[in-house]
Amino acid sequence: MNRQGWILFSVSLLLILVLIMTAGCMQTPQRERTPVRVLAAGSLLLPLEGVETRFEALHPDIDVQVEGHGSIQVIRQVTDLHRSVDVIIVADEALIPDMMYRKNEGSAENYTDWYVPFATNSMVIAYTNKSRYADEITPDNWREVLARQDVRIGFSNPMLDAAGYRALMVILLAEDQYNDTTLFDRLVGSQLKPPLVTANENGTWSVSLPAVLKPSGGKLAIRDGSIYLMSLLDAGGIDYAFEYRSVAEGQHFSYIPLPETIDLSSSRFASHYASAQVILGFERFSTLGKVRTGNPIVYAITIPNDAPHPELAHEFLNFTLEEAERGGIGWPRQLGSS
Repeated sequence: MNRQGWILFSVSLLLILVLIMTAGCMQTPQRERTPVRVLAAGSLLLPLEGVETRFEALHPDIDVQVEGHGSIQVIRQVTDLHRSVDVIIVADEALIPDMMYRKNEGSAENYTDWYVPFATNSMVIAYTNKSRYADEITPDNWREVLARQDVRIGFSNPMLDAAGYRALMVILLAEDQYNDTTLFDRLVGSQLKPPLVTANENGTWSVSLPAVLKPSGGKLAIRDGSIYLMSLLDAGGIDYAFEYRSVAEGQHFSYIPLPETIDLSSSRFASHYASAQVILGFERFSTLGKVRTGNPIVYAITIPNDAPHPELAHEFLNFTLEEAERGGIGWPRQLGSS
């Protein structure tokens, strides 16, 4: 190619590059998607992944942002940290009126005044094939196995997570169920510094927690939420964990079922569950109801009064309830189901 040809070739190539760059600049910018922020109990993160995917497929202009915490922490994000949230889903329906309703005219802001209960669950003891005595534990001997000196157990933080204070309630109820008055002390009370001591008043067993729970040895592990607890169990850091049945099943853990009289699953035993009480030691947050009384596990969903996208929030709420009714991996049972 002669000199003139090279010049023509170079000019043509330059024009092509300019056209490509210009065309790129002239493309219509992508429309920014509207965020719908959902704060949910950590035990629902697995099924909510599917809800998020399917809702966004139907609404390409929506960006569902699901964030998991312990149920107390979920509500505190709105009431104490004042985050802008569209939908709240918790594992204990009682937390919503306790922490979000205005109690009287002189009390704090009313964050919502309604909720929809939609599912129930049960407490179980989750474990893996790596757990000590996994080939030996049964629904009849779990108390003896968990109390062994070389067995490590765990539950989530009662100050942050409903599953945490429910684990303590299960153990309190088990003392009465099995006429074993030392069970709580062997599994929990003596494993903390300072030790926890139970009290009985008019047939109600209670335990008061300090502001910070400090395990005194290696037997007991406490994590902020069920996600971290299950990770610890899977890694072999603990042998057994008090957990929701739906979480154990969703993550394919083995588990020991507990009697309905202590697993917090049935409305038939509501008055019996109420004989176990956990008094939380959190003083820093005025909205936090300190006294948690045993009750049947019921999940609930609501929308804060100041939700930034109330119409989309209602649409997502209804979609979530429909998905929960269909059930599937990781979903707790629907209310009224067997």
